[in-house]
Amino acid sequence: MSRTLHHPLINIITITLCAVICGCDNFNAIEEYGKSKKKWFETFLDMPHGVPSHDTFNDVLNRLCPKAFHATFIAWAQHLCTIDEDIIPLDGKTLRRTLDKVNEVPAIHIVNAWSVKNNLCLGQMKVDGKSNEITAIPKLLELLDIKGATITTDAMGCQFKIADKIIEKKANYIFALKGSQGEFFEDIKLFLDTELESRFKKIHYDMFEEVDKDHGRIEQRKVWVTSDVEWLRKRHSRWSSLNSIVVVESTREQKGIEKTMERRYYISSHLKPKAEFISNAIRSHWFVEN
Repeated sequence: MSRTLHHPLINIITITLCAVICGCDNFNAIEEYGKSKKKWFETFLDMPHGVPSHDTFNDVLNRLCPKAFHATFIAWAQHLCTIDEDIIPLDGKTLRRTLDKVNEVPAIHIVNAWSVKNNLCLGQMKVDGKSNEITAIPKLLELLDIKGATITTDAMGCQFKIADKIIEKKANYIFALKGSQGEFFEDIKLFLDTELESRFKKIHYDMFEEVDKDHGRIEQRKVWVTSDVEWLRKRHSRWSSLNSIVVVESTREQKGIEKTMERRYYISSHLKPKAEFISNAIRSHWFVEN
């Protein structure tokens, strides 16, 4: 008799989402969760036939189009928050316990979009491997409404096509740079290192400094940013959206350990941004990575 009962689709999806958030990982557990929270669900769901059976959850969820559900879920998540002036780090992660060596199934790797202001995951895109983040990021950006936000990525995401997609979506970016960027990286590094030696005497710049002290460790961070990049756009015409370059110098001191200094380099589409803003955006990305 129960097999002929009709349940609103919204009920099945809502109960499933809540159950999965609470750790349920199979259809029997989802059914039991729904029954244990039935009174609460009835406060906002119309449940004329109660909680669906585990077979119903199985049948319905297996009939859903994953891509359509993914896009709808992202759209729903974005309605929960405001994105304007937000920092949105894009970070690739390999999900723990997803590697199945016995059946030769590789671990699941995803690209995650995180809203710093709202402390909320805006969306995820599954990729086949870490090398495919470059192709997955534009697909994820296409699903997101990022107007007015600043997108941050590690060096893997530092691609002019990704930059163009972000600008197309009316947002800005801050990308980390590494030696794998070749001549582009070397040009920026040489320019900024040279300006640091001369204390930026000939160009306009902004600078921000902060010091962290924790358990006997002292870390000093200095951030310099300049929008003197016309020469760089001429040398690397694909980066037409680039408006500023950044160097971050981190010095660490700890008793009994040799003092260390490290420099990291970034590019941004922001025109004449404040160094403090850039520093906060970079630190937000580090927080999400960790």
